[in-house]
Amino acid sequence: MAIAAPPPLEHVSPLALIAADLRRQRSAEVAYPPGETDFSMARTVRFSNEPLPILLDAYHRHGPVFTLRIFHGLIVFALGPQANHHITVSHASNFIWRESHFRDLTALIGDGLLTTDGEYHRRSRQIMLPAFHREQIAATVETMQQETERALDHIRPGQRLDLYFLTRRLALRIAMRALFGLDPDGGRAQEIDAASLFEQALSFYSTLYPLRMLRGPGTPWSRLISASRRLNRMIYEEIRDRRASGRRGSDVMSLLLDATDEDGAALSDSQIRDEVMTLLFAGHDTTTSTVSFLFHELARNPTVTDRLIAEQDEVLAGRPPTGADLTGTALPHLEMALEETLRMYPPAWIGPRRSIEPFTLCGVDVPGEAYVNYSSWASHHLPDVFPEPDRFLPERFTPEAKAALPKGAYVPFGGGSRTCIGMRFGQLEIRVIASAILSRFRLSLADGFHLTIRQMPTLSPRDGLPVIVHARD
Repeated sequence: MAIAAPPPLEHVSPLALIAADLRRQRSAEVAYPPGETDFSMARTVRFSNEPLPILLDAYHRHGPVFTLRIFHGLIVFALGPQANHHITVSHASNFIWRESHFRDLTALIGDGLLTTDGEYHRRSRQIMLPAFHREQIAATVETMQQETERALDHIRPGQRLDLYFLTRRLALRIAMRALFGLDPDGGRAQEIDAASLFEQALSFYSTLYPLRMLRGPGTPWSRLISASRRLNRMIYEEIRDRRASGRRGSDVMSLLLDATDEDGAALSDSQIRDEVMTLLFAGHDTTTSTVSFLFHELARNPTVTDRLIAEQDEVLAGRPPTGADLTGTALPHLEMALEETLRMYPPAWIGPRRSIEPFTLCGVDVPGEAYVNYSSWASHHLPDVFPEPDRFLPERFTPEAKAALPKGAYVPFGGGSRTCIGMRFGQLEIRVIASAILSRFRLSLADGFHLTIRQMPTLSPRDGLPVIVHARD
């Protein structure tokens, strides 16, 4: 018996979706919160390119719950600790993800954990949880270290390289080996450039909103679909081979092939494909960006880099870190630098939802069936929660300071039942890569480089991260 599929999307056609959105807005029984509700193409373009200043300005002008019209639709934004906790934990059942503004992501990753809700999401998550137990993740350290050393062995002092590009390919190789038991240098995985295909697909989200509505040859949508089809072929062929041969390992795909829930229901091939694609996406994209942002900030804050290098030398004394080093408290300065990076550049920068029933948040009424978004990126930059939010200050995350944060203040991976299932895997991978780089090199930013950020749909450096490699003192 297979797990029943989730409900289909209400509308597939972009024009039908726009019409439905406008009908819901007109028939809302509760008024939308105050904000910028007039149609403005200039605002729509600015939000596509640089949403953070718009969100912070609206927060200061209208309070923590406000409305922005982006292209045709009204979107309610809710910022700050109380809003984050309300949407992700205390009242999470009143919000759905599947019909949110990231609904088009289903065309790439299907009906995985990221794009489903309710009972289907709960049962799928239950099946996958054993693959992400702490002991299972710690066992992947050796694979992470092997791939990282392989990537760094080709780097020499004086070299200029794009750290974002290097880390994207490294993280995808780690995901293929550690999560799915695929050899990135052999067989069908070698036949396609998976990193480039994900880049091609996710570039859909870095285009302007009107362009995302277009369908047909040459559109951002057609490029997303083309990349998805090529990735699908690799995954489906591997699923068929595993079922036919009975070959299994300690990877996630092996677990999914044999797993059942409490009622004995198993996953179909298409459901396995959806979860594999979701984890490939989340398992490499967030790592890539976070490593890049971390070393961007370290290059701008050499005293923090000195502290991390001294910690590496004192604790590790030249040896590779063990799983215990990387999952415990042996490297506290590296841990604080990582958490501060995730504050400044949270991978899941926005939490798109649609409300089911009307509700009240921070004293403001919000209608049912409204698009409601929380934003960890904006919430992490509120000066009343994090003073001097644009400064890189790892000491914000000493154990004492972290314990004093309000509930819902720090949500780089979401919260509640939708907290990223691969969070521990991703954080361990970042620690392995960062520790290996710090043990060998110092990195400085290339002359003239200025960081700009794109949202596709996770945060990433728009122009990569060009760095100059230096030998350690």
